[in-house]
Amino acid sequence: MTALPPPTLDDLRRDPLPLRGRTALVTGASRRGGIGHAVARRLAAYGAGVYLHHHVPHDAAQPWGADPDGPAAVADSVREACGDPAARVVHGPGDLAEPDAPAALVAEAAEALGGRLDILVANHALSGADGPLDAIDAAMLDAHWAVDTRSVVLLVQAYARQRAALPAGPQGGGRIVMMTSGQDIGGGMPEEIAYSLAKGALASATRTLATSLADLGVTVNTVNPGPVDTGYLTGEAYDEIAALFPAGRWGMPDDPARLIAWLATDEARWITGQVIDSEGGIRR
Repeated sequence: MTALPPPTLDDLRRDPLPLRGRTALVTGASRRGGIGHAVARRLAAYGAGVYLHHHVPHDAAQPWGADPDGPAAVADSVREACGDPAARVVHGPGDLAEPDAPAALVAEAAEALGGRLDILVANHALSGADGPLDAIDAAMLDAHWAVDTRSVVLLVQAYARQRAALPAGPQGGGRIVMMTSGQDIGGGMPEEIAYSLAKGALASATRTLATSLADLGVTVNTVNPGPVDTGYLTGEAYDEIAALFPAGRWGMPDDPARLIAWLATDEARWITGQVIDSEGGIRR
């Protein structure tokens, strides 16, 4: 990265639109109750143009279902959060289990947002199709690897290539945030072997990817959002998890979204290669 001068008074004064003029791709932003939607709203509120990726068939197959009003309603909600009337909000589908889909998505998002992509938030994941050690099989392992790990690395690769192709000169402002699930904390995730292995690979790759993209002025970090209420658990089990938090409540989608949006700003330009827990002090 290019050496930066000491901060001026203007640097120290908070900009209400710190991402004005920048663009972002947020994957897995298909439900208004999800983390992707909350992240996109934060980025848009900070002035960024945002491309929302969705794969509705995945959500429709889950117990919580797809957003009843579809991806357009998600985009409308993000648009409402814009602090900059000129910010662009676009949405489009993509099955990231397909090998060519990540590169195609990055290209489509960059084109839709004016020809460049500054921020990549890889929020998507495969739910279900998993189990404990005795229940998993090759198909489960392959499915989670394809969506939860391979597609993210290919998204990062495509993002890096489009950044490298930008006109010469200091670019700065490049941000990648990946998502993991705290599989290395406490007792791990013995009931979700395939998912925890795939997400753990991203955590392990964070520093390597950060080093790989440093010359492009891009930071790479991974966030563990902890248990977040996205509508997947109810009843006594929900209450038991809530009781583990000192605050007595689950994390809400906007809790990790605040951290992720901050990592996208210049205030976080010196943070890279980190796996950061956003867990509200949960007792494991």
